[in-house]
Amino acid sequence: MIYNFDKTIVRKGTDSVKWNQQSYEDLIPLWVADMDFPAAQPIVDALVQRVEHAVYGYARIPDAFFQAIMKWSLHKHRFSLQKNWLIPVIGVVPAISALVKALTVAGDKVLVQEPVYHCFFSSIERNDCEVLSNDLVYREGRYTIDFEDFEAKASDPKVKLFILCSPHNPAGRVWTKTELELLGEICLRHRVLVISDEIHCDLVLEDYQHIPFGTISSSFLANSITCIAPSKTFNLAGLQVASVIVADPQLNKKVQQAFLVNEISSISPFAITALIAAYEEGEEWLDQALQYIHANYIYLNDFMTKHFPSLHVVPLEGTYLVWLDCSALGVSSRKLGELLLQEMHVQVNVGEMYGKGCTDFIRLNIACSRSVLEEGLLRLKAVFTNLLQG
Repeated sequence: MIYNFDKTIVRKGTDSVKWNQQSYEDLIPLWVADMDFPAAQPIVDALVQRVEHAVYGYARIPDAFFQAIMKWSLHKHRFSLQKNWLIPVIGVVPAISALVKALTVAGDKVLVQEPVYHCFFSSIERNDCEVLSNDLVYREGRYTIDFEDFEAKASDPKVKLFILCSPHNPAGRVWTKTELELLGEICLRHRVLVISDEIHCDLVLEDYQHIPFGTISSSFLANSITCIAPSKTFNLAGLQVASVIVADPQLNKKVQQAFLVNEISSISPFAITALIAAYEEGEEWLDQALQYIHANYIYLNDFMTKHFPSLHVVPLEGTYLVWLDCSALGVSSRKLGELLLQEMHVQVNVGEMYGKGCTDFIRLNIACSRSVLEEGLLRLKAVFTNLLQG
């Protein structure tokens, strides 16, 4: 089936967080991480059939749910899973919060790599733990890891967990096997458990390959918890379904208990239906969506190179979230975000929300129709031009 990603779906008036947070009728929302693309037809068909059944009681999780995840993981990522490793949950963020709560005590430290997904901070701080950052190194327009600093911080006896963002949001990196090996060996040496957030694992652009942390070695698998979901991959975030992979039996038991206590394991019948359909029949849609997103990225990159060569698009390897270096504009990203929203009705994510050292950046969601992206970039151009002209 050929999908038409150029078609603009009206999301105003549907209580969409992305489209309805602001009241502007002509809003261009290039922010929160969900796509504007309709879901794959097999997912829609499966949900319609489930709705037409007309009874929406409590649902048990069938074997087909686990088999769909296992087959997809092996096929797409060469990650051979066992059913008893998989723990269904309503989302990756509540899972990470529950994991931090279960695996730390007040005053412990949790290692992250700023700039990073902002919900990591709240998951850590609300559990009375301290965020400790191994800041990524931004050099020559690209992000890399300072391994010496990572080891120094991982050696702190108060550091109990490392939350790995892979692929990385918002830096757009798809970590190499060598990078993951170095991180994993350091964590083993210092008995730091790895929580690998791999929610964007299927959204990798051409010439890059996502490597699940747990596939690198049996030691890494035993010393890690991996979070996955179809939500970003197939635009199903609103259905609230994810899975947590825990191979170590004792750790698995502890995690299951934590999720039970926090009541995050009750999956809706619609989420179950959508996940099975997505992983069993959604690959054709995903392949086309990735091609479209890649073309949008090329379009954005060419636009910025042509009109604003002093600004830098950080290379996008994975996700559909572009990290834009706006340091040449001479204003903070918070101020820039306000100008874009108030003057041009374009909503973006500002760099400050992703940690220190991000005041020159904004994040742009390019998983939208080309016409929406074109209009958004033209509006950005008006604000950027005014700032550059003083």
